Order: sequence, then structure tokens, then C-alpha cells
Amino acid sequence: MDISEDFEKYWKELVQFDGHMGMDLKVHAPGNLTYTMEIKKQHLTSPDAAHGGVISAMMDAVLGVTSLSWAVSKGNLCATVEFKINFLSPARPGDILEGTGEIDFTGSKLIVTNGRVIEKKSQRLVAKGIGTFSQYPISRKADHLRGTEPENG
Repeated sequence: MDISEDFEKYWKELVQFDGHMGMDLKVHAPGNLTYTMEIKKQHLTSPDAAHGGVISAMMDAVLGVTSLSWAVSKGNLCATVEFKINFLSPARPGDILEGTGEIDFTGSKLIVTNGRVIEKKSQRLVAKGIGTFSQYPISRKADHLRGTEPENG
């Protein structure tokens, strides 16, 4: 499968963590996507609020996959250099969160993205984030992505 042609399908088959967290990805175009997730009992740190790690995991996905979906369209992969998050309001049980990201900068080596996570019904801002990613040629991981190991020699 050529990951640049159907990035969303490839990502959903490859990555198990998103499903484990209850996050659902929709890729609209390279660098343009939406993640959704309902806050459930397993996400809580207290009876009425999601753990910050849950929101961080969602933001990491929003920022990283925004960057990755763009990089793949250019024949590259990327790795996280750093990301920052601001927690602005709590996510409550039953909230449907929606995360979106956008590309702020692309260079020959770096991609910078920003993201936001909102509570979908009220449009309340839950978190904002920014991330920096290092891009490199997809050929460096081609065997790994195909599920094969490079031959010795």
C-alpha cells in the first residue's frame, strides 16, 4: 500500500494507540485532519474530569499526525522534536472532544504545527498546542513500513 495515497486507512491499520484511547481520525487533506474522542470513565482522573495525559495524548496525535500527513505527501516521514500544551478548561465525562491541527511552517528539515482541542457541543476550548517535527526521507524506514526487515549484505 502506498501510504501517500490513502494515509488515513494506512494510519488506522498501523497505529493501535488511537483506538485504545477511543480517538477517531478523519484526514481531509495532507496537513488537514480532525480527531474526535468521547471522554469515558477510563479517561478520568477524578469523578468529573479527564486526566491531563488523555488530553496530552490527543494533542500529540493532532499535532503529530497533522505534520505526518503533510510530510508523507512530500515523500517524507517525521519525528517529534517537541510539543507544548496549554490546558484551558477541563474535559468532563460524556464530552465529545474534537481536535484539529494546521501547518504553521515547513522547511527542508522542520515542520511546525498548531492544534486545538474543543468540546464539540459548546465549542469550549479545552487545550491549545504547538509542535515541532523533524522530517526525513521515507526511504529511511521503507522496509519497516512494509512490515519487512532489510536484507543483510
